[in-house]
Amino acid sequence: MKKLNLLGKTFLILGLFSPLVFNIANTYGAEDDLYDFLWLDPDKKVYVLQNKVYKKKNKFYANLGFVMGLNDNFQDSTGIQFKAGYYLHEEWAIEGVYHQYSNSDDDNFKSLQEINGSTAFVRAVEKKMGFMAVYSPFYGKINTFNKIIYFDWSFGLGLGQIQTESNAKTVSNSTTADQFSDESSIAVLAKTALRIHATKNIHVGIEYSRDNYRAPSATINGQPGIDSWRTNSEVAFSIGFSF
Repeated sequence: MKKLNLLGKTFLILGLFSPLVFNIANTYGAEDDLYDFLWLDPDKKVYVLQNKVYKKKNKFYANLGFVMGLNDNFQDSTGIQFKAGYYLHEEWAIEGVYHQYSNSDDDNFKSLQEINGSTAFVRAVEKKMGFMAVYSPFYGKINTFNKIIYFDWSFGLGLGQIQTESNAKTVSNSTTADQFSDESSIAVLAKTALRIHATKNIHVGIEYSRDNYRAPSATINGQPGIDSWRTNSEVAFSIGFSF
């Protein structure tokens, strides 16, 4: 009789939890997720709480990082990243970002000069600054080498300013020495980032960003270049502090 009761309780527990298992694929696990068990009393509702070890709401954060440019524009581009933000909610934050870059001619640029005696059209990003809204809908944990690692996955969108320098005005004029001029453009900033928590106040991250801005093409035969959309893609590795 005891075995029968135990078996009955087992099936009852499985029956209670099976809807949760089938529904989890359609959710991202926010703390206030709600499941309606229609086969129970219609007035019954079950809240599924997933306790977060690293809370973000009402916290400031600051990151310092190393940036690697991904654009193939005859330049090797690296830089430093500084960003700071504040979480208004567990999932939403406002963030300010500043990047400073260092650029140098790559092998393709040098080969073009040495072999063909030609100068490539170059537009190098020098600075980037702006503000973004950051949405962090995903969080989780993994067990690696018997150590639990907690992480957040976020997306950001905002507006900013990109300062560049280019040889657009002189590159097509063979009688004029190549000169670079400063440029400034309004940019749409977009990114996705992974934050890995080391402690309650320290985290490390990896981030991919893609910026879109308008800038002119090279001047040809005295005719100014045409403005069109350009992209600046990069990846950043950072360490951050929350308080």
